[in-house]
Amino acid sequence: DKLKMEIKNNNFKNINYEEVLVVETKKLFKDGCFSGVKTKDITKLLDCIKQDKQFLPRHLMEEDPNYKQIIPYIVFYTDHKIFLMQRKNNSSEQRLKNKMSIGIGGHIRSIDTNSDFIINWAAREFKEEIDFDGAYSSKIIGIINDDSNDVGKVHLGIIIGMHSNDENIKIKSELKSGELILKSEIYNYFEDMEEWSKLILNYFWPKD
Repeated sequence: DKLKMEIKNNNFKNINYEEVLVVETKKLFKDGCFSGVKTKDITKLLDCIKQDKQFLPRHLMEEDPNYKQIIPYIVFYTDHKIFLMQRKNNSSEQRLKNKMSIGIGGHIRSIDTNSDFIINWAAREFKEEIDFDGAYSSKIIGIINDDSNDVGKVHLGIIIGMHSNDENIKIKSELKSGELILKSEIYNYFEDMEEWSKLILNYFWPKD
């Protein structure tokens, strides 16, 4: 097929070549597909990611719904606030440029993986994009899938909740802006958010 031929022939001239972690969609959803946020019975999906992961060219995966690129999606929050960011105009994912987001995410490369690669990768990614030295606790709180748009069709999100009561947090250069927003006010930004953020916000912090 096209994917095998391109890899075999190494037809990647004038392309910023990068291999990212993916899993075949049919393997992920062999027990049935879901849409939205899933918080129960996610162990099988996490095990599938660890067992069936591959590293394939990102530029091909962005257009191939036969594979899902696995994206850890970190949500930082305190008891009363959620960290809201805005992507830059030159974001690596141009389909999300300038969008508001409650999630810090990125693709996983082979050098990012180890026995607990998702949580460890998330901690490193957080430190790369966010200036924060306070104490926090983090854990996987769900998985998100949304096939309603071109971005969602080729990505699967691992939602990682990062809780702290230290509000001394700010962005680094990878993002345009970022600030903690009261949960009671965050829906004022809802229409400008990317789809994953909307779904997660509705699920974990529904509007009163």
